[in-house]
Amino acid sequence: MKISRLVVLSSSLLLGAVLALTGAATANAATSVDYVALGDSYSSGVGSGSYDSASGDCKRSPKAYPALWAAANSPASFAFTACSGARTGDVTAGQLGPLSASTDLVSISIGGNDAGFADVMTTCVLQSESTCLSRIATARSYVDSTLPGNLDSVYTAIRSKAPSAHVVVLGYPRFYKIGGSCLAGLSETERSAINSASDYLNAATAKRAADHGFTFSDVASRFTGHEICSGSAWLHSVNWLNIGESYHPTAAGQSGGYLPALNSVV
Repeated sequence: MKISRLVVLSSSLLLGAVLALTGAATANAATSVDYVALGDSYSSGVGSGSYDSASGDCKRSPKAYPALWAAANSPASFAFTACSGARTGDVTAGQLGPLSASTDLVSISIGGNDAGFADVMTTCVLQSESTCLSRIATARSYVDSTLPGNLDSVYTAIRSKAPSAHVVVLGYPRFYKIGGSCLAGLSETERSAINSASDYLNAATAKRAADHGFTFSDVASRFTGHEICSGSAWLHSVNWLNIGESYHPTAAGQSGGYLPALNSVV
């Protein structure tokens, strides 16, 4: 049975209208999100360069994953309060101002500074292997005893101020490729212990995030093959000329590691 040209034309016009409306709805959905980016230096973009001078010591960068996501998705509003050196208490005291009942999306990385990340790395680079391993053990003990309560305080405050938001908690990468191309510096034992401590921190953070109904997004797997000693690192090693950038993601680590981790759960 032949279908009349009128029916075909009508169907085509109807399909076109549906697609047009769907496209409009998708576009409107993409631009109706109110997004707030919180956290520490891994969220502010330390290590990726091109820092916004107005952000001062917080060192927020347009190459950081929150800014990259906002540039790609054109949210209705974007507040970027992540700050270099931030601990959990700094987030609750100074970063939550933009949150409100209308906030749709929140991202955060936090906890590494509470656990003494900078001191761990300084100890391991400058002191003996045994001292390094002892300092890592102290950090792991802190993650067991104190960090969960600190994270609870931050997550509770976020949910109180942004009750309807989708909250994404991003973790930290493993820092070293074991058996990689580094010929000097830390021992393989130290590198393995540092990687293990990062996994330990991520596991604790993921547990607290889940208990608050938040989404944890792992980045360690995305940095696989791009650790320090890999020959294609997305992380700075020790940078004696700019020590603050040491052990932070490069611009490639933000765009190739952290941004996809956020995209995968939004």
